Order: sequence, then C-alpha cells, then structure tokens
Amino acid sequence: MTTVTTVTTPRPAAQKNAAQAPWTKSLGSVRLYLGALIVLVWGLAPFYWMAVTAFRDPDYTFDNTPWPTHVTFENFRNAFDTSRGNDFGKALVNSAIIGAVTTVVALVLGVLAAYALARLTFKGKYLVSGLILSASMFPVVVLVTPLFQLFTNLGWIGEYQAMIIPNISFVLPMTVYILASFFAELPWELEEAARIDGATKMQAFRLIMLPLAAPAVFTTAILAFIASVNEYLLARLLSSDKTEPVTVAIARFSGNNPLVQPYAAIMAAGTMVTIPLVIMVLLFQRRIISGLTAGGVKS
Repeated sequence: MTTVTTVTTPRPAAQKNAAQAPWTKSLGSVRLYLGALIVLVWGLAPFYWMAVTAFRDPDYTFDNTPWPTHVTFENFRNAFDTSRGNDFGKALVNSAIIGAVTTVVALVLGVLAAYALARLTFKGKYLVSGLILSASMFPVVVLVTPLFQLFTNLGWIGEYQAMIIPNISFVLPMTVYILASFFAELPWELEEAARIDGATKMQAFRLIMLPLAAPAVFTTAILAFIASVNEYLLARLLSSDKTEPVTVAIARFSGNNPLVQPYAAIMAAGTMVTIPLVIMVLLFQRRIISGLTAGGVKS
C-alpha cells in the first residue's frame, strides 16, 4: 500500500508576514519606549530646570546652561529668610495642616459614602452618584465670589476652615469615585461570612472590607493630599499671613530689591515643596497603581 505524503508549501504572503513579524514587534517596542521617553521628558523637564535654577547663583539665574553651574545653597537660605517679609517655614506648616485635615475628613466621608453606594440598594442611588460626580465639574473661579461672601459673613476669612472646607468639597468626589468602584468589585461572600459568624454590618465593614480596600484608600489619600497642597486660587483670597499655604507664600516672595523678582529663591522654595511629593509618589508607586487599577476588571 502506497502512502502519499502531501507537502504543504507556505504561501509567499505567509512567509512574508512571518518574516516581518519580528521587525513589526521591534518597531512597536521602539514606539512604546519612545512615547514613554517623550512623556517622561515632558513631565520632568520643568522640575529639572527648577532644581537647576535653585542651586545656581542668583547672579546667574538666567544662564541657559542645561546643567548646574555656579552651584550655591544661598537660594535655600534666602527662601527661609524672614527678614524680607517671607515666612516660608510657617507656610510649610500651614500646608501640612490644611492637607492633612482635608485628607482625613475626605477619607472618612468618602469611604462611608463609597461603601454605601457600592453595597446598598436604595431609591435614587444613581442620582446621588451623579450629583456627587457633578460637584467636581464646577470651575473653582465660579465659586470664589460666593465663598468669599459666605466666609466674610461668618468671620472665617484668614482662618484654616475657610480653606479646608472648600478643599474637602473638591477632593471628596474623587475619593468617592475611586473607592466606590473598588468596593463594588469586592466579593460579597466575605461580608456575608462575617455576618454569619456573628459580626454586625459595621464590624464586617471595619474588620473585613476596609482592610481589603487599603490600596485604594492609600491611593486616594495621596491624591487628596497633593490636590489640597496644590490649591492656590481660593487660598490666595481666603488666607491671611498666619494661615497662608506654600502656594500663596511662594507667589508673594520678595527680595532685597522690591523691583526685582527673586526667581532663584522662588525656585528653591518650589524645589523644597516638590521633592517630598515626588519621593512619596516614587516610594509608593506600586500601591498607587494597584489602587487606581483595582476594580477595573471584573473577574
């Protein structure tokens, strides 16, 4: 019995595609890394130039050399010099107080609201969700006049609460949005098992569900703190000399000559404010990414 073996000759098009596949893959990798490099340079170039100027002698502030030259620490000393009417150290403390209180209050309210929206079924649930998210769409400049009038009537101008309360309203929708999507993806069985074992609904939330939401809570805390520290417009109008944050203090920096802006000292102050935030994000980037992507894919 004769066995006939059929040899299949690859088609020219298939051979061509097979030969091009490695090149296409390499080209895709090159484009990916090139795009990432462009985004990296675009994001870090302003910070790099600010740091270079901060360490440069004030007489060479406008030197275009792309690396540090005439290095000095005088600009950092000038930033903390209170003899010129600047109080950068006090402004750092004010920003820390405003950011910390805003973050804590927004997290407490946001965690409870997000859990209720994700776990409970009640009438008008989606309307409430829409109203919370729509609150983040109002431009800050629209709220300046009514808030200024309200806080003037209350006697709060120049007090911490005049900046903390608006900041809470700005970061709370983001807090609810991130945490609600995460809570919605947590397995119901864990909470039900805790209830069967005798735990109350609050105990099941506090001992079981909240620890599981730690990555999302951690991410939200960092984002809320950064957003609070970076706020300028309302802080400029509602703060006083004793409560102004770093954003306002840096904008009001003055030097020896009232006609010359102390750009080098401003760059030094901006560097001191930015570096801790950058270090914090770099140290906890894994938690931030896991918190942002948690709940994004249904299993």
